[in-house]
Amino acid sequence: MKKAFAIGIIIMLLVSGLLVIFLVSYFQSQGFNLLNVKNTLRNNGYKPEYHFAVIGQADDTFWQSVREGCLAAAEEYHVAVEFNFPPFTNLEEQMMYLDIAIASKVDGIVTHVLDEEKFTPLIDKAVEAGIPVITVEAEAKNSKRSAYVGTNTFNLGRESGKLVLEAKGEKANIAIILSDYVDGTENVPQNLRIAGTKDALKDMPGMTIRTFSSSTGFFSAEEVTRRILINYPEVDTIICTSARDTISAAQVIVDLNKVGKITVIGYDDAPEILRYIEKGVIYGTVVANPYMIGYESIRSLVEIKQNRLTSTYVDTGAKVITYDNIQDYLHTLPENMEKDQAER
Repeated sequence: MKKAFAIGIIIMLLVSGLLVIFLVSYFQSQGFNLLNVKNTLRNNGYKPEYHFAVIGQADDTFWQSVREGCLAAAEEYHVAVEFNFPPFTNLEEQMMYLDIAIASKVDGIVTHVLDEEKFTPLIDKAVEAGIPVITVEAEAKNSKRSAYVGTNTFNLGRESGKLVLEAKGEKANIAIILSDYVDGTENVPQNLRIAGTKDALKDMPGMTIRTFSSSTGFFSAEEVTRRILINYPEVDTIICTSARDTISAAQVIVDLNKVGKITVIGYDDAPEILRYIEKGVIYGTVVANPYMIGYESIRSLVEIKQNRLTSTYVDTGAKVITYDNIQDYLHTLPENMEKDQAER
């Protein structure tokens, strides 16, 4: 009897241990970084003045940089920051996180807007409850949001179009892979990107544009790129709108021996993207400033809490990187600047 009881206790402990491991893994996969919240709560002995919630997109290199910028501002302004980044594009999950943040009565919210029409009622609900909301990377102009922090998406599209014009001259058959796109929703930022691209190419006599959606998982962009090249052999240019899709499309170009035959225009400055530019796989990339997006969003919330106002639009700018200027750009990266200073 005692032996059976002991075995039962052991089994219960094992099950409890597995449950704890599962829950920790789950929250980490959902982007809820308890360690970051704990660290900012301690904040070198300072009690945080405010508790902010940051709701982003899939946790790729872009959003990792946004997170770093948020944490830098959180440390500087002595605030606590809670992150909620779904692992993949998920409209319902982002809206759930936004609703939870409102119910938790946080002091401020930073949120990406996947669908303006669906997010606007929640943003307005937060503001009416006395919680300021900053939208980042994707806008919600018709909401009561306090400010927008990010890069003008029309200009991002124009810069991509300029790279196509520079690379192809008078003729291009273009496929645009839209990231963060959910069927049946009105994705205003993506529409503005397309409009900006078309505006830059309006005087190109031989130009066609097709759009494709990449909305689930890491490998979907690879699948989309393969389908484009098989079903539309006339396509000679691919424009990507996320770091994940840029890396995936470039890898397919390498795998199918299409380097030099397909012009790839990317987005973001992930290390893999910069290496592909150096190797001539990617012609160029348009880079927003995700670190400053994160930093300025937290700074703006602090400003609202302390002064009751902030700039309603903070443009963090964009850069264009090609083979011609990549070495100069690499020297501006923080890790390389520190290395250069150490060598001196």
